[in-house]
Amino acid sequence: MVLQPSIGSIIRFMNWIVLIFAGFCEVGFTYCLGRAKAVDGLLWWTWMGGFLAFSILSMVLLAKATQTLPLGTAYPVWTGIGAVGTVLVGVFVFNEPATFWRLFFITTLIASIVGLKALS
Repeated sequence: MVLQPSIGSIIRFMNWIVLIFAGFCEVGFTYCLGRAKAVDGLLWWTWMGGFLAFSILSMVLLAKATQTLPLGTAYPVWTGIGAVGTVLVGVFVFNEPATFWRLFFITTLIASIVGLKALS
């Protein structure tokens, strides 16, 4: 006997993928913001345009994902992906310090996100 997944479970799975992509878009808008603060003129407007585009896309995708995912789980996962991704971009792209305590608390944030996903 072969078990077929229900359409609801497929849509829920797809919305998890949408939510993860929304989190990456949040990292994209913070990256653009970081680049914009180092330039001026037309280049500033270009980075701010990227910031605006990623911001809108991130919010739209979050709204789409919460159509089937619990808001109390989706929002922390979205912000967690954004927070962890932004710290990693800060460390690897913008040469921010990677102290023990900073990495420790990012690790606890990741563990909390995984825990929320496991319970939903």
